Amino acid sequence: MGGQLDHVLWIGGGSGAGKSTVAAQLADEIGGLVYSTDEVMADHAASLDATEAPQLAAFVDMSMDERWLDRPVDEMFEAFHWFAGEGFQLIVDDLTAMPTGRPIVAEGFRLLPELVAPLLSDRAAAVWLLPTPEFRRRAFESRGSLWTIAGRTSDPTRALDRLLDRDACFTDRLRRNTARLGLAAIDVDESMSVHAVVRLVRATSRW
Repeated sequence: MGGQLDHVLWIGGGSGAGKSTVAAQLADEIGGLVYSTDEVMADHAASLDATEAPQLAAFVDMSMDERWLDRPVDEMFEAFHWFAGEGFQLIVDDLTAMPTGRPIVAEGFRLLPELVAPLLSDRAAAVWLLPTPEFRRRAFESRGSLWTIAGRTSDPTRALDRLLDRDACFTDRLRRNTARLGLAAIDVDESMSVHAVVRLVRATSRW
């Protein structure tokens, strides 16, 4: 499969790491297309049944408080369907169906290192962006999305804290798994501009 997707540059990472912005600029520089896993998330979720994605099915059946307030943070993290890789094959199917004449920059938090690694002919075709907690919060604030989920619970402040803790757990796992698999990862903090991150991605990858 790696050979079939050799025209793909994979940019994964933690929530709020600037993946979409970096991917758009990089695609513009190399004359490529962007494939956003966030943009297809709803369609993918709708196409999966409970047998294919049991954690997604359980999540859908929960209220907002059950999702973000009533469970321990470690359970929120471990049981989250996209962090578990449910639906990843749909991403592969989408990419395989896309034209091969131009590079494709695939981006999104659903690109888990342990799932992407077997698809790579060249490990320099993938990189993960790892945001600091401060960068992540600032990114959500600048997008106006900081309270989008938490604001729909009965205790938005507590829910936001728990969501940010969950996302920090995800970033920590990405750090461990990229290191274990010998894959590239870039720490992203508040001192870094988009241009600086793109330069690092290009220096780290074969693009």
